[in-house]
Amino acid sequence: MAVTARDSINCLPMDQPQTYPLLDYHQFAADLRHLPQPKLAQLAAELRQFLIQSVSTRGGHFAAGLGTVELTIALHYVYNTPYDRLVWDVGHQATPTRC
Repeated sequence: MAVTARDSINCLPMDQPQTYPLLDYHQFAADLRHLPQPKLAQLAAELRQFLIQSVSTRGGHFAAGLGTVELTIALHYVYNTPYDRLVWDVGHQATPTRC
């Protein structure tokens, strides 16, 4: 079952604690590559929710980050980051990558 952008932006009220089981567990790109492909959609949804929660409580821009969630996950899944280098030109905006 595919997760659409609309599904993954379904925000919880800010007073409810947020949980990110896949995002919390995966600290490095190598961890992400061990996920089965069907779990990547769930990871994208968690990452979007994390970005929305973070920006809503701290301020900032996140439109570019939300637009690149699947791209970021795919690049880290396919390439051997951080050994295969990725260059992002995002200026001052937050990105969904941890590396």
